[in-house]
Amino acid sequence: MVARAAGEIAPGLVVNLGIGLPTRVVDHLSSDFPVCLHSENGLAGIGPSVPFEAADRNLIDAGGSYVSTIPGSAFFDSSTSFALVRSGRLDLTMLGAFEVAETGDLANWKIPGKFSPGVGGGIELAQKALRVVVLSTHTDRQGNPKLVKTCTLPLTARGCVNRIITDMAVIDVTPQGFALRELADGVGVREVEEATGAPLTVPDGDIPVY
Repeated sequence: MVARAAGEIAPGLVVNLGIGLPTRVVDHLSSDFPVCLHSENGLAGIGPSVPFEAADRNLIDAGGSYVSTIPGSAFFDSSTSFALVRSGRLDLTMLGAFEVAETGDLANWKIPGKFSPGVGGGIELAQKALRVVVLSTHTDRQGNPKLVKTCTLPLTARGCVNRIITDMAVIDVTPQGFALRELADGVGVREVEEATGAPLTVPDGDIPVY
């Protein structure tokens, strides 16, 4: 799933990798891949992951994981970082999700009754990035669909999600709702339909497998 998500990143893009699964995408990019990875806590130019014993304790991403730099990396304060986000300079952001509605609404910051550190930069990232890709398991730990007709959890942003990559499938948000694009290896169309809480458009013919 994470390796497939890395395939969404084209050379030359400015990309934000959100907290959780998206931060692991960097491990599926070659060390010389020409991309600018942005972290909202004030770093542009994130390099490959490093083991704990080799990490610089002063270098973390927005989720608190240790990161490395590359030639040309830049550091800046939060106001500058969010100015980059809010001015639409991010080509792509990858975010986790609790729920995604068939209209592209995203809920990814709070489950009522459970601790949440706050929405963080999620609202700005979801609203202002030119493209939003969600990286998430297809269902929650209880087996409930995360892809639904209407979000029941507090929203992060409305109509922002373009594509969803899960452990079962790649699904796009279209004006007609969810559309199946690819299947994970070993997963069938019926399984995806049963795990999705909204109608799913399935193409005719062979469906690519990842």
